[in-house]
Amino acid sequence: MSDFVLTNAKLVLRDEVLTGTVHVRDGRIADVASGGTGVAGAIDCDGDYIIPGIVDVHTDNLERQVLPRVSARWPSRSAMVAHDAQCAAAGVTTVLDALCIGDLGFDGERIRTFKDAVIDLNVLVKTGLLKAEHYLHLRCELPAEDTLELFFPVADDPLVRMISLMDHSPGVGQYANLDAYRAMRTRDGVAASVIEARIEKLSAQRVRMRGPNRAALLAKALTLDVTLASHDDRTIEEINENFADGIRISEFPVTVEAAIAARALGMTTIAGAPNIVRGGSHSGNVKVTDLIRAGGVDALASDYVPAALAEAAFLAAEQTEMSLPDAVAMVTDAPAQMARLADRGRIEAGLRADLVRLRLHGSLPILREVWRAGLRVA
Repeated sequence: MSDFVLTNAKLVLRDEVLTGTVHVRDGRIADVASGGTGVAGAIDCDGDYIIPGIVDVHTDNLERQVLPRVSARWPSRSAMVAHDAQCAAAGVTTVLDALCIGDLGFDGERIRTFKDAVIDLNVLVKTGLLKAEHYLHLRCELPAEDTLELFFPVADDPLVRMISLMDHSPGVGQYANLDAYRAMRTRDGVAASVIEARIEKLSAQRVRMRGPNRAALLAKALTLDVTLASHDDRTIEEINENFADGIRISEFPVTVEAAIAARALGMTTIAGAPNIVRGGSHSGNVKVTDLIRAGGVDALASDYVPAALAEAAFLAAEQTEMSLPDAVAMVTDAPAQMARLADRGRIEAGLRADLVRLRLHGSLPILREVWRAGLRVA
């Protein structure tokens, strides 16, 4: 059913929360009005919230479906369908599947996931059977030796919507704290001698590969109609380098200083929703609520938990000075703009009817119904 009416709902619009009615026709929002309606068959939302469909510009959730256990790899296409269902159930109607390009020695399975996912998405998207609308987000590992040979064959794929440049070398960015890096790899079951050898090798490899890879990736990315982002920015110097190279989004800045520097240059920023839900970073970096209070966050991404997005938006409104419309915009309007998807992200006449109905249980949003282009998908 792509023609319907939702009434008696708290509509989270871009600038206000309005108790009112939404008319959907031919998969688009036909009208938004305050108050009730006399239209026969209107769906009484019983005071539930209606927010726009969530736009997730970065999720690694597919990797967790492919490898539900370290030693148990799941069939790729089956994993993609499960991932899609989880996104829809979380209210995510548009998702950019973030796939890692480049192996730094610990993540070989990610490369297989990347190769399979590109094939799977191109097949499944054409079937029309996926619940959410999927695009590709290529995460390019600057110091990896195989990044360019993996990147160029897929760079022109029409599903590519975002490219991010990242550096997960030990001693920089997210892993600036080498003791924390060692502890993480130890928990992964890697022997101490192997970790130390890897740190030494990757440090030398970074010196050799980062510059040439970055130049080649930028040269290609800037010719494409895609969004270009940096990843895990820590310093003002990194922000300045990225801006000078044409990058306009800082994804997951790990310090307040980096986020504020990005905003001062007119860049936009993406932060991780799980950080808000958990109350802090899983890797010991900055709290996203602190970034929000400092005015350093434009959008949230699920990172590794799609369900975190709706919850993080409501928590942000509860825990900071941000209004609910502004908090919801961090998971709807702002990421839609970043992905250059102008037809979604807000509850406005003429836009696509991507809508999420939810009810609060205390401060926890419970999703009840989800529509994409007017069709119910969850």
